[in-house]
Amino acid sequence: MDEHHEWLKVPEVAQVLRIARSRAYELVAEGEIPSVRIGRSVRVNRGELERWLEGRRHPEVRRG
Repeated sequence: MDEHHEWLKVPEVAQVLRIARSRAYELVAEGEIPSVRIGRSVRVNRGELERWLEGRRHPEVRRG
């Protein structure tokens, strides 16, 4: 995938996240993943997707 491709289609988001395409569409429709609608097209900004992922990172579980 082109490193300079800033706006992703939902199937590309699914590929990046390694989730089902239908689940990616659900997350976008629910407003979980930030997106922009342009007419009938939906796009997700790569930088916003990365920030969204970082915000969901769980702290490491320490075993001691």
